Amino acid sequence: MDAPGDLVGRIYQSLRAVAENEPDGATTTTIAREAGLPRPTVHRLLTSLRGAGLVDRTPDTDHWVLGPELYFLGVAAARRYDVTEAALPAVRRLALATGESAFFSARRGEETICLIREDGAFPIRSHVLYEGARFPLGVVSAGMVILAHLPQREVDDYLGTVDLSAEYGAQHDVREIRAHVAATRTNGYALNPGLVVEGSWGIAAAVFDRAGSPRWALSLTGVEHRFGPDRLPQLGTLLLQEAHALSERLARGTAQ
Repeated sequence: MDAPGDLVGRIYQSLRAVAENEPDGATTTTIAREAGLPRPTVHRLLTSLRGAGLVDRTPDTDHWVLGPELYFLGVAAARRYDVTEAALPAVRRLALATGESAFFSARRGEETICLIREDGAFPIRSHVLYEGARFPLGVVSAGMVILAHLPQREVDDYLGTVDLSAEYGAQHDVREIRAHVAATRTNGYALNPGLVVEGSWGIAAAVFDRAGSPRWALSLTGVEHRFGPDRLPQLGTLLLQEAHALSERLARGTAQ
């Protein structure tokens, strides 16, 4: 029998794997593989969660998808945690002003989660980021800028426990990450020069909570030639202006 903590962890891993396969859903085998759990365990958990309305199965493909009860729980939680209403105008202004895809991401533990995406008018787009996408701190520009604005002790502790290069390549080893942290602290914004997907660049600025902690990030992504040295300062300035204004708005309590 699972200990309570083990059970909660397995439920979370299963729900997260389902969420990452939205909107089409995925088979039990796929969910089990992505959750890192045995298939029989995942099938048992998902069947129980389906009874509570937390997951469902599509009638045509029999894939697992998120259930309606999660929506209602999310609506209730949004009253406390949702800042997307405050962030959406800034994201839209960035997309309109630059023609690039603009994003708003939130820190969740040692990850960033993309909450908003707005595409600009430029027809060629990067698809590395999308609503719901998760990356570790230090990966993609949003994760870089949040990591860089943490206290140095927290940066050191984090980099001492993770190996980002194992999944994201040698360009994400500790030495490279530290160099990006230093550059970000100098510039004020973070630059991802195609480190996750070749030719897909990103730039981000941190958004701070009332206590001055980097809780969120505004970012822009696009193809490499749109992020040349003649344009980067302009993009960085726009991001920093919008990030500062949003931080001030959140600090005033316009949104929690």
